[in-house]
Amino acid sequence: MALLAAALAVGCEGRPRGAASDSVATPSLLGAFPTSSGKVLEIDLTAGAPEATEGGLLPLPASRTYSGLVHALERAAQDERASAVVVRFGTVGFGWARSEELARLLAAIRTAGKPVVCHTHGLDNASTWLLMGGCDRIWLSPAGGVDLVGIASQVLYFRNALDRLSIRADFVAIGEYKSAIESFTRDGPTDAARKDLTETLASIRKSWLDGLTAARPTAKGRELAEAGPFGPSEVLAAGLIDGIGYEVDAIEDAKTHGSASDVKPHFGPEGAAKSIDIAEIIRILSGVDDSRGGRPRIALLPALGSITMSSSGGLFEGGGISEHAMTKTLRRLAKNEAVKAVVLRIDSPGGSALASDVLWKEVTDLRAKKPVVVSIGDMAASGGYYIACAGTRIIAEQTSIVGSIGVFGGKVTFDEGLAALGVNAVTFPASPEPGAAARAGYESALTAWDDATRERVRVQMQGVYDLFLRRVAEGRHLPLERVRALAAGRIYSGVQGHERGLVDELGGVSRAIAVARELAQLDAQVPVVVEGMGETLLELLGLSEGASSADVENAVARLHQRRGELFRVVPPILRRFGAVVGPLLEGEHILATMPYALEF
Repeated sequence: MALLAAALAVGCEGRPRGAASDSVATPSLLGAFPTSSGKVLEIDLTAGAPEATEGGLLPLPASRTYSGLVHALERAAQDERASAVVVRFGTVGFGWARSEELARLLAAIRTAGKPVVCHTHGLDNASTWLLMGGCDRIWLSPAGGVDLVGIASQVLYFRNALDRLSIRADFVAIGEYKSAIESFTRDGPTDAARKDLTETLASIRKSWLDGLTAARPTAKGRELAEAGPFGPSEVLAAGLIDGIGYEVDAIEDAKTHGSASDVKPHFGPEGAAKSIDIAEIIRILSGVDDSRGGRPRIALLPALGSITMSSSGGLFEGGGISEHAMTKTLRRLAKNEAVKAVVLRIDSPGGSALASDVLWKEVTDLRAKKPVVVSIGDMAASGGYYIACAGTRIIAEQTSIVGSIGVFGGKVTFDEGLAALGVNAVTFPASPEPGAAARAGYESALTAWDDATRERVRVQMQGVYDLFLRRVAEGRHLPLERVRALAAGRIYSGVQGHERGLVDELGGVSRAIAVARELAQLDAQVPVVVEGMGETLLELLGLSEGASSADVENAVARLHQRRGELFRVVPPILRRFGAVVGPLLEGEHILATMPYALEF
């Protein structure tokens, strides 16, 4: 612990800010702001803002909690040197109550004359309200989704199941509307309970819809609030967002509208001590920390396994490609002037479409600064190829698998299985309109999609698929229609991929290193250094920074138990593919992954 405390004292630098690219934005709605030589304050919410600090293995400082965030936003409104604020939400949501408060605090910054530019990877009911109410400009990731699907509550009723098990639910309730016990005493709601819940939801719905309308009167927030899910282009056209792009695009937008050139971390991990991974601790102990310079070298970065937004937690073999960890590493390599070229070694069946697109952007930004040679191992399929096509060159073996350019998605529902056990799921929609229950239950495992919702999902997935095609066309310098003819999920060997322009050259990692030397004009004496993703121990366990010691112990125990259970029933060939469905369990519905495993 003393070692970790010493390591955590190491300072950190701001991230490099690249030029905006491949973005779509509406004309500014901000109007004219005074010319200033001020700075942009960065609010990093990608790691969240927990309510409390106590109980953590490495407790967060108070400044990193939700109350610290509130204070930071208040200070931002009063900071005379700040000319704009940029807020990075990532995939984090704050719920209804905190969304309302944060929207007000951000609006106060705007009232103080500082434009607020926000970026998010996705929007849902509450976060749309937050961003529309608090941000002058809203940027959404190109592969992000907008789950404006309305509000509903679902209640399970166990009476029939308990009767079959001869279990008696013996409860006493005081008050006509004290309906919680009905889950155990009835197979459906009473009229009073239905009325109570429906009226409460209707009230929340009214506040939400009124808030969306007040936030942007000219946008179609109320009209679209219960009609999703949507793709980015649909909500851009409707005026709910202002740009489709990446975090760097939002940052550049904030700098432009704030007439500023500098970005200063104001809240978030980078504003405090940085997380330290094991490799970094070893570098510190050995006196070697050449992140700011040093001897020229080539960085070899392995990217292995399924692709997810966060850590796979080590459940399956291979570790996986975490967007969070890989983004940190790619940005570090871009900033490090001693790294003259990067060899990205990919062996991945794909995974999250959102994570694949975010990493595509990071590799593209890295490629703009130094050569990025992609070396494909067994496969770079679907999301794996999504990332690979951003490289300067792609080199694959003859037996490598490439392509599988396509997406799929869906969800698993348990309503019929529960019904067979006597458990009945009832959906209470806030809206009285036809189809509201099916739409609001879009993410629920208790409700199957109706035809209208399934069509909305299909449209959303089509948008991600079209984006995938454009990424490949741009990265490989191929006509879009040519890529379309190669896509539709088809897979190719390395030889076939080379013949079709999906691969530049046949060869292994040694050839990729040689090509990297040629492109960077380096001699044979320049060393190759293997890099790691830099996940912290907590991230490897799938935990957040505020995890308690009990959380860590439970995570380790669960990991051993689940790995043991899975390894008994899952054949070895399937283990490295198993984690690709992980995003479905975390709320994502669109995957860019191989639909099957291959073994030769």
